[in-house]
Amino acid sequence: MSDCLFCRIVAGEIPSTVVLETDEVLAFRDIAPAAPTHVVVVPKEHHVDVVALTATDPDLAGRLLAAGAAVAAQEGLGEGFRLVFNTGAHAGQTVFHLHLHVLGGRPMSWPPG
Repeated sequence: MSDCLFCRIVAGEIPSTVVLETDEVLAFRDIAPAAPTHVVVVPKEHHVDVVALTATDPDLAGRLLAAGAAVAAQEGLGEGFRLVFNTGAHAGQTVFHLHLHVLGGRPMSWPPG
């Protein structure tokens, strides 16, 4: 999708700081981090949100979660981290290409704020 920010990052049209890449997944540092470690993990194939992905390719959903865990390990987040999917505008999703946030590097409170 030519107008999708994350599709353009995956295509290399927009620069990013890549921390992990597989044939199916790209993980890169968030440009407006909400924590000391904030990495965005996206499937290279466009899916609007996690609901759409699990309906069409639940195995890829599992691999996306595994990539999030691999990023957390690579980033040294052994004391704890947060994996977040925002699904829909009411949940705060602003880019409608499925993405998983890996957040860590500081104690996280609940509820998030």
